[in-house]
Amino acid sequence: MVFVLAGTCLAKQEPVTDDSIYNQVKIKLAGDQVVKGGGLDVEVKQGVVTLSGAVEEPKQKDRAEKLAKKVKGVKQVVNNITIRK
Repeated sequence: MVFVLAGTCLAKQEPVTDDSIYNQVKIKLAGDQVVKGGGLDVEVKQGVVTLSGAVEEPKQKDRAEKLAKKVKGVKQVVNNITIRK
């Protein structure tokens, strides 16, 4: 009985929209202890996420890209984040 209900729920899932991808990426970046990414800009077009803004360390740039790639529906990440000097 549980399997039937689970199958029904899965069949009704909506396709992932750019807006939902945007929201999930922003949440992940803002909540991450390494990135501390509330100030990063995120754009999403047809599943392609473009990250921009500036961070203090290279590891923050790399981490932001990894987090964005983990979001469901993301096809590609363009990382335009710069390192402050």
